[in-house]
Amino acid sequence: MPESINSPEDGATEPVRLPESDLETIEASVRKLLDQSAEQARQLDSLASAPAASPFGAFGMPGFAGMPPQPAPPEPRPILELEGEEYEDELDALSDWTDDFLIRVYGAEVTTAAPWCEQWQEHDDVVAWLHALWLAYQQHKDPEAGPAGLFVWHRDFLTHAMAAIRAPGGPLSACMTDPDRPAHRLLPGPKPSIRSSSSAAEEPEENGGPDQAAG
Repeated sequence: MPESINSPEDGATEPVRLPESDLETIEASVRKLLDQSAEQARQLDSLASAPAASPFGAFGMPGFAGMPPQPAPPEPRPILELEGEEYEDELDALSDWTDDFLIRVYGAEVTTAAPWCEQWQEHDDVVAWLHALWLAYQQHKDPEAGPAGLFVWHRDFLTHAMAAIRAPGGPLSACMTDPDRPAHRLLPGPKPSIRSSSSAAEEPEENGGPDQAAG
């Protein structure tokens, strides 16, 4: 306990004197509080720099300490860059979307001004157009695209793609122009450029000629 100090006759207050044992106790308490404060500051810094914890850690979901990070889904690739089974699977999915949704909803009547082909999968350029349109649809229907996402898809993608695919002089112009008369024909494209043809012709000579190459 502090020592009792009597007030002097002139009314001035003298400072309270504490025993040395009490001073040591107070100093120890202050040091302890400072250490705790420093430790809390370190913990806050660590939490601020660490990734946010997922609420599904108890179920072994990814994103938790000790769990390997899950690989990101593969980026979509143009369908004409795919081969074999991968191409066939992508074409099947594209066909489902095109036949069950796109043409059912947005397919105008087949006329000479808007041809179509029931074998559009045989037209590589049409497949490429429709696949790009489908990828854009998936992106713009996602909630992250916002409420205007599908409007942007209609304005910037659907109208332009369908006009190019079904143009009177487009890739399907030699196919069905009357819904009662199905037709399918692949129009021949331009031949390779002169430069490419010349390079192909010079290649056997650089390898020693056809006979040497065969030998």
